[in-house]
Amino acid sequence: MGFLFAVDAEKKEVIVSESQRGSNKIDFIERISRDDNPVLFDAVQTLTRITKAPEFDGVLFKSMNKVCQLVYNKHVESIQ
Repeated sequence: MGFLFAVDAEKKEVIVSESQRGSNKIDFIERISRDDNPVLFDAVQTLTRITKAPEFDGVLFKSMNKVCQLVYNKHVESIQ
């Protein structure tokens, strides 16, 4: 299972969801304010920019997604 990330630009928040591999079902987990984790916010913004690039680079996307996963996991550890 992996986390899915999106940016709510209006509220300046990262939206975190999860989905089982091969499933169409997406479960909302939480919203994280840019003020609460600016590194995660910037990482997800970068991930979003990669997806919108004129020439999509799958290797770069996978690498940046791993960075987002790592930063989010560290965030979760820090609040427990």
